[in-house]
Amino acid sequence: MENKLHVQDLRISFHTSNGKVQAVRGINFDLAKGETLAIVGESGSGKSVTSKAILGILAGNAIVESGEIIYDGQDLLKISEEDFHKIRGDKIAMIFQDPMSSLNPIVRIGKQLTEAMILKGKIRQKESRNNFNGYLKRLSEKMGEVDPAGKERTAENCKKFDKFEIEHTKLEAAYNLAHEGAEESLEDIEVIAFELEKNSPGKGAVDRLKDIERCAKASIHKYVVPESNKAEVDSLAGGLVAQFKKKDYPELLKSLYRLREIITPYVGLTAPDFFRMGYYVTFSGQELPDMPMEELNEYLLKYLDDNFMLSFIQDAEKALAHSAGVTYGNIKTAMEELEKARPVFAKEKLDKKECQETAKHLAAVVKNTIDPLAITKDSVVYTFIPSLKGELDSYFHGVKENVKILRKYDKEKRKYDDLVAKGKNPGYELADAAVTDLELVKANIAHLIDRLKEHYNQLLAAADDRDYHAETIAVIDYLKANASGVVAKVTPQIAKQRAIKLMEEVGIAEPHKRYRQYPFEFSGGMRQRIVIAIALAANPDILICDEPTTALDVTIQSQILELINKLQAERQLSVIFITHDLGVVANMADRVAVMYAGKIVEYGTAEDIFYHAAHPYTWALMSSMPDLDTNEKLSAIPGTPPNMIYPPKGDAFAARNQYAMKIDFEREPPMFQISDTHYAATWLLHPDAPKVDPPKAVTDRIARMNERRKSNDEQPGTPA
Repeated sequence: MENKLHVQDLRISFHTSNGKVQAVRGINFDLAKGETLAIVGESGSGKSVTSKAILGILAGNAIVESGEIIYDGQDLLKISEEDFHKIRGDKIAMIFQDPMSSLNPIVRIGKQLTEAMILKGKIRQKESRNNFNGYLKRLSEKMGEVDPAGKERTAENCKKFDKFEIEHTKLEAAYNLAHEGAEESLEDIEVIAFELEKNSPGKGAVDRLKDIERCAKASIHKYVVPESNKAEVDSLAGGLVAQFKKKDYPELLKSLYRLREIITPYVGLTAPDFFRMGYYVTFSGQELPDMPMEELNEYLLKYLDDNFMLSFIQDAEKALAHSAGVTYGNIKTAMEELEKARPVFAKEKLDKKECQETAKHLAAVVKNTIDPLAITKDSVVYTFIPSLKGELDSYFHGVKENVKILRKYDKEKRKYDDLVAKGKNPGYELADAAVTDLELVKANIAHLIDRLKEHYNQLLAAADDRDYHAETIAVIDYLKANASGVVAKVTPQIAKQRAIKLMEEVGIAEPHKRYRQYPFEFSGGMRQRIVIAIALAANPDILICDEPTTALDVTIQSQILELINKLQAERQLSVIFITHDLGVVANMADRVAVMYAGKIVEYGTAEDIFYHAAHPYTWALMSSMPDLDTNEKLSAIPGTPPNMIYPPKGDAFAARNQYAMKIDFEREPPMFQISDTHYAATWLLHPDAPKVDPPKAVTDRIARMNERRKSNDEQPGTPA
C-alpha cells in the first residue's frame, strides 16, 4: 500500500516562562493512502501538537528537537513557509474543532468556498506546465545519450510530443468550458424551475437567469451541444430575463424546459480522447472522421500508435533504463563517500568547517543518485541533505548556547540549594537544564547515514526486477496528466459550480440558495459541513480532523462522522483523526495510536485496540467510554497528567496506574511487539511481569462488542 506520510522520532518542546515543556517525545507512525489513523488521548497528550507540526502551524515558542515528517519527498519540518503554501490547504487540509476558526463571519459562504479553488487552480496550472516542460526536456536529453546517432530523430520526436500536446490542451480547454457550461445551465434550470412552479422565485432569480443564458450559449461545441442547436439556444436563452421581468412565468418555464430538453442528451455522452485527437489534428493533414465517439477514439488511438507512440515508447523505455543504470552507478559511489564521511561526524568534538565542507560534498554526491526520469520523489534521498544540515545546525547552536544555559542553570541551582540548606521550602521544582544533547545529535547523523545506505542497498537489490515498459507507460500518463493540468483553469463560474456540488456532497440542502448566505445563518453542524467542503475544495491527499465533533451535540456528531467516513471512502483520502474520545473512532479508524504525555503508548489496528487492548491507559480510556449497553457507573481516570516541564523518570502513566509496578517508576518501558500490527509500551508485557487481566468494565465491553458483532454476522446487511 502506498505510504502518504512518514513520521519518525518526532520531538517537540515549548519555551515557557516556567521552563521547557516536552510536548511530543519521540513518536513514530505511517499513514497509508486511503487509510484513517486515529490519534487518541487526553488534553495535553501531544496529539494536536503533532497535527500542527504536520501542517507547519506550530506556535512561535515551539522547538522541534528532532525527527522527520516526510511527505512527497520533503521533510515538512525543514521546508520554507513559501514551500508550505503549496502544500497547506492544497495537499494537506485540516478541519478544526470550532468551525468558526476556519470561517470569516462577514464573507458569504460561496466566496469562502471559491477563493481557495481559484488561487490553488492557478498554482496547479503553473506547476503542471513546469512539470511537463521540465520532464520532456530531461527525457529528450536521455534519449540522445542512449542513441547519439539518432539524437536528432529523438529530439524531433520530443518536439512533436510537445507540439501535439499544445493542440491537445487547446481542444480539451474548449471542450471543458462547453461541458461545464452545459452542466451548470442544467443545474440552474432545475433550481429556478422549482421556484417558478411554486410561483415564488428567489431574490437572485435574475442573476441565475443570466447565468443560464451565459452557460447555455457557452455549451455550443462540436462534442457537447452541436452547432445545429445554436440558433434555438441563443433565442431561448436570450429571452429568459425579459420573460421574468414581465412575470410571464408559464412562458419562462416553457423556455427553460425546452433548453433542458436540448442540452440534457449531450451532457452524458462519451468524451473525446483529446490526447489522441491532438496528434491527429496536428500531423494528419485531414479532417476528423465522422463516426460515433467510441469508434473515433479507437481510430485515433491506432493512428497515434502506428505513426508515433509505439516508436516513442520504445525510445523512452531505453532512456529510462539508461538513466536508471547511470543512477545505480552513482549510488555505489555515494555509498563509498558516505562511509568515508562517517568519521567526520563521529569525532568527540565536531569541527564546524570540516563538517560543512563534508556536508556540501555529500550534497553533490547524493543529488547525483536522484534519477532525473523518476516521476515519484524518493523521500529518503531527497530529505537526507536537509536533515543532515538541520542536525549540524542543531549541534553547533548547542555548542554555542549550552554554555550560557548551563551557567544560568548553575546559578538557579545554587539559589535553590541554598534555600533547601537553610531549611526553607523553595515552593517549586527546578527543571533540568534545557541543553542540546550533542551526543544525541551525533547519533542522529550516524542514523541518517545508516538509513540512506540501507535504502541504497534496497534499491540495488531491486534493480533487476524493474519493469521499464510499465514505467514508460506511467511516464506517458504523467505527461498527459500534466498537460491536462495546464488547461484545468478554474474560472469564477467553474469554481461556483464546483462549490455547489461540494455543498451537495457534504449534505447542505438547497446549495444554490445557501451559497449566498453568511456563516451566522448556519447551525453549528452545517458550519462544520461547510468547513469540510472548504477542506475538500482542493482535493487534498491528506485530511487532518482535529476534534471536529467535540463542539457539536451527539446527534450532529454522528452525522459528521458518517460524512467524513463516506468522503474518505469515495475520495480515497488519507485521514488523521484526532480525538480524546476513543468511542468516536470505533467505526471509522483503520489504525489507532493512543498517546499519553507526548508518547504513543499503544499502536495497532482498530481490531487490536478495541478487542485486545494491552496498555492500562487504553483500558482506562475504554472504561470511561459510554455505550448504549453500559449500566454501571463509568470509571474516571484517577489523578491528572504529569507536568511535562518535569517529565516522569519511568512510565509517565505510573502515578495514575493501579497496576503499576516498582519498575514503572524507575524505567521507561520500551515498545513491546504483541503481533505484526500491535505494539504497546507497558512493563506488563515483559516476560517476567505478573499476569494482569484488564478491568471488568473493559472485558464486559469487549464481550458486548463480540456479541453484537456475532449477531450482525448472522444478519447480513446489518451495520456493525
